Amino acid sequence: MGHCCSKSIPVVNTEESPTGNGVSTAGPPPTTYQPHSANFAGGATPLQSFAASPFQSPLPAGVAPSPARTPGRKFRWPLPPPSPAKPIMSAILRRRGPARETEGPAPIPEEGAAAAAGGGGEGERGLDKSFGYPKNFGAKYELGKEIGRGHFGHTCFAKCKKGELKGHSVAVKIISKAKMTTAIAIEDVRREVKILKALSGHNNLVKFHDAFEDANNVYIVMELCEGGELLDRILARGGRYMEEDAKTIIVQILSVVSYCHLQGVVHRDLKPENFLFVTKDEDTPMKVIDFGLSDFIRPDQRLNDIVGSAYYVAPEVLHRSYGVEADLWSIGVITYILLCGSRPFWARTESGIFRSVLRADPNFDDSPWPIVTPEAKDFVRRLLNKDHRKRMTAAQALTHPWLRDENRAVPLDILIYKLVKSYIHATPFKRAALKALSKALTEDELVYLKAQFRLLDPKNGCVSLENFRTALMRNATDAMKESKVSDILNLPTTH
Repeated sequence: MGHCCSKSIPVVNTEESPTGNGVSTAGPPPTTYQPHSANFAGGATPLQSFAASPFQSPLPAGVAPSPARTPGRKFRWPLPPPSPAKPIMSAILRRRGPARETEGPAPIPEEGAAAAAGGGGEGERGLDKSFGYPKNFGAKYELGKEIGRGHFGHTCFAKCKKGELKGHSVAVKIISKAKMTTAIAIEDVRREVKILKALSGHNNLVKFHDAFEDANNVYIVMELCEGGELLDRILARGGRYMEEDAKTIIVQILSVVSYCHLQGVVHRDLKPENFLFVTKDEDTPMKVIDFGLSDFIRPDQRLNDIVGSAYYVAPEVLHRSYGVEADLWSIGVITYILLCGSRPFWARTESGIFRSVLRADPNFDDSPWPIVTPEAKDFVRRLLNKDHRKRMTAAQALTHPWLRDENRAVPLDILIYKLVKSYIHATPFKRAALKALSKALTEDELVYLKAQFRLLDPKNGCVSLENFRTALMRNATDAMKESKVSDILNLPTTH
C-alpha cells in the first residue's frame, strides 16, 4: 500500500516444518489479509500474495517440493485438527462484499480487485465515493513512471508543477474508486489519509503532503523514498544483518512505533517491505509506510479484525482480540529475520503458518544463534512472547540492555497511564501487594520506570494527575484526539 509493494521473487517451496522452525529459508509467498476491501477476482484464490522469501531454498535446483501436507500430523492427533485458516478466510469473505465471476487466468492482485469490483452490484451503486478532497491533482502534479504496486493501489513518481513543492519529486499513491466495493473499503481509504495527515512529522514516518480525488481515483501525495525497501537491504547483505547494524534498524522501527502507539494508532502490517530508506546511502534514515490497514485504538480497546501478513501476524490477532502489542510481535519477527536470516514461524501453507504461530516456539539453537549475544536473544524472546501481557512495549524495548543508550531519549509510554489507572482502581490489598512486589524490581526494569517518571516532570519527587495530563498533551496530535487516548485521564481525583 505504500510507496512500493512487494516483489515477486521466484522460489522453490520446501516441505512444511511441523514446528515452524524448519530449514530457515524459502517458503510460499505469504499472505496479506485485508478484509476491508474486495481484493479478489472470481477465479483467483481469495488470498493476496506478497513477496516470496528473500532466502534461498535448501532444495537443489529443479527439485520440486513435496505435496502440501503437514508431516506427522496423523501421529499427533486422532483426527486432523480444524485448520486455523478456515474461520479467518470465512471472515475475510464475509467482509469483502459481492464479487463478479471472471474468466481466464487469475490476474495480479490489483487487477483482480478491479475485476471483482467491476460488477457494480446493487450495494456498490449506492455507495458514496466522494471524499471531499481537492480535484485539481492534474493541475499541480505531473505523473511519471510506476514505482510500486500494492493490493489496493499503485504508486507513481510525480513532479510538482506549482505551489510550495514546485520542482520537487514526490510519490503518489493512486487508489481506484472502482475497487471500493464496500463502505468499509471507502472508510479505510478515508482513515489512511486521516492517519497519515495526523501523524506526519516523526523522522521515521513517511511525510504526507496532500490528498486529491477525481471521478476514478484517490491520489495520496507523499514523500518520495528512493533508497529501496528494508527487504532489499537484507538481500544485499546476504540474508541477515550483523548485530550492531540490526540495532540501528530496530531502534528506528521502535521509535516510530512507540510514537504511533502513544497517539492511539496501531499499524497492523509491519514487515520489511513496509520500511523504505530515504536514499541509497548506507546511513540514510528509514521510513515506515502503508497505513492502509492501520486503525485508531483506545488504550483499553481490543480489536477483532483479522488483518496483517501471515508470517508476521501475532497469535492474539488469530484469536481475534488484540491491541497495539500485536505490532511488537511483528517487530520481534523482523528482528529474528535480521539476526539469523530465517523466519521464526514457517510453513508451506497459510494453515501451517497459523498453526506454527499459535503453537511453535522460535528456534534459537541452529546457526547463527550460538554466536548471537544473550542480550539479543533475550530481546527477541521478550517480543515473541505468545502472552501479549508479558510482551515488551516499544518504549520498554528501547530500554532493553541490548539497545540501551543513555544518550537516546526514551519516549513516553501509554502503558504507564494504564498501570496507574489500574492501581487507582485496585483494592487496598492489591495495592499493598504491588508495593511489596516493587521492592523486587530488577535494575533493568528500573531503568525504564525512571525514564518514564522523568518524562512526567515530577515536583519534589511526586507526580499528580496534572503531571500525567501535561505530559500527554505535550505529545498530542490530531490522531490522539481521534483515538480518544486522553479519555484514560478521566480518573477519580479523590484518591
